[in-house]
Amino acid sequence: MKPFTGNFTQQEALDDTVIAAATEILRSGRLHRYNSGPGELSKASELEQAYAAYQGARFCLACASGGYAMAIALRAAGLSQGEPVLTNGFTLAPVPGAVAAAGGKPVLVEITDNLVIDLDDLERKAKTSGARFLLLSNMRGHLADMESLVDIVRHHNLILIEDCAHTMGAAWNGVKSGNFGLAGCFSTQTYKHLNSGEGGLLTSNDPEFMARAIILSGSYMLYERHGAAPSADVFERIRLETPNMSGRMDNLRASILLPQLARLEDSIERWNERYRAVEEALGGVVGVVLPQRPDEERYVGSSIQFRLPGISPEKAEAFVAANKAMGVELKWFGAADPVAFTSNHHSWHYVDPQPLVETDSILSGLFDMRLPLTFSVEDCRHIGLIIAHCAADLAADARGEA
Repeated sequence: MKPFTGNFTQQEALDDTVIAAATEILRSGRLHRYNSGPGELSKASELEQAYAAYQGARFCLACASGGYAMAIALRAAGLSQGEPVLTNGFTLAPVPGAVAAAGGKPVLVEITDNLVIDLDDLERKAKTSGARFLLLSNMRGHLADMESLVDIVRHHNLILIEDCAHTMGAAWNGVKSGNFGLAGCFSTQTYKHLNSGEGGLLTSNDPEFMARAIILSGSYMLYERHGAAPSADVFERIRLETPNMSGRMDNLRASILLPQLARLEDSIERWNERYRAVEEALGGVVGVVLPQRPDEERYVGSSIQFRLPGISPEKAEAFVAANKAMGVELKWFGAADPVAFTSNHHSWHYVDPQPLVETDSILSGLFDMRLPLTFSVEDCRHIGLIIAHCAADLAADARGEA
């Protein structure tokens, strides 16, 4: 089979509208979000208005990163030092990192073989952990049964904050990811759905929460210059009792995000075409298990995951190497040591060790792959056939036929 020659870390070039927007800001010299004239709305404030409208939320705050958005969301929601925070056992390091940054202690919840939080384990740990918070990671773009999850949240009086780094534009039964609890946290890091290198967005419908988040982000007393903020009277007490923990987004990043946001729905369609091409190539391949995508879920297929249940560590490493030799870059979540952005809970030594038998079993055979929009649909079919070929070789070797 012909090897694939594409680059898995090459994002789409930013087009002329984005470049023009950035150039305008650079020529003005007004990169700081509060460097605006009387009655003028800065680009950061414009982005907050535009994203709040897209999300269907009352308020939005543009931040330095998605991880920062999560950390100040927990602080703004009232997390105390040393307090437990429920979160998925399967996520990326910025999620438990945000809990640690806010002073909390992660309590890890098992996942299901569809890569979403296990609602039965969530129910158990909501009863026994004493946690008031659930930082839900919609990891790799997979949504749990959100109506059932919200029932658990309400029953146990949990404060739900959603990590939507991989679910910007996704929805469950027509409700956008990020709108199920107190707040939604989004990332605009290069490999997410909008690209500003680094950046984040925080949304909510709660005025006091958002006022605290805005002050935490480093607004000083310039909160009235925000584009999607509560009214000034909400800040009257909060502005004096909330610390400044600077993590603002600048106008340059906001300016390059606005044109991308206008095309986000088109990008989602393109990602999903590529996802379906790989999914079709892997469907029915012996030993390969794809997560089920429920009818209620509107997903964004910017990456794809599959499992090879029962694979040994040695075979998993050989499988990754065989794909790499054919030009396909897979990440394996069962590796003992973290590799680049990929890690599992065993390498988060700042988190108390916790037994996660089901999660560990799932991660031991879990493989992950980005689907950049620089790939064509035909590229993705080719990639899927390579993975299927390597999986067939693996199965043949297991039968002693290689």
